[in-house]
Amino acid sequence: MLVVLTGGFDRFTSAAELCSYASLTPVIRQSGSRVKGRPRISKIGNQKLRNLLFMCSFKACRDLYERIVAKGKSKKLALIAVCNKFLKQAFAIAKSGLIYDKEYKSTLVRN
Repeated sequence: MLVVLTGGFDRFTSAAELCSYASLTPVIRQSGSRVKGRPRISKIGNQKLRNLLFMCSFKACRDLYERIVAKGKSKKLALIAVCNKFLKQAFAIAKSGLIYDKEYKSTLVRN
């Protein structure tokens, strides 16, 4: 379903474009030098894709969700972060042409 809603990922050149299409990026509302409220996600993008990501991400990446909430972030922010990660991983797999490996560990060193 993800491939259908994104058109096979062919329309996008980066994961950031795809996240914007799904309306998972923050939008800051301001007028002039005044900021009017907190950043929120835009509701302009593909609603079906966003809803699909919310449902899949909550079940698939429960440990990441709980780790973000444990750091004191709101549940909604944690869910959006998980959706972003899930969508970026799907984009990377689709663009690289590699088969998904559940046991893959990144070679990057994280502190």
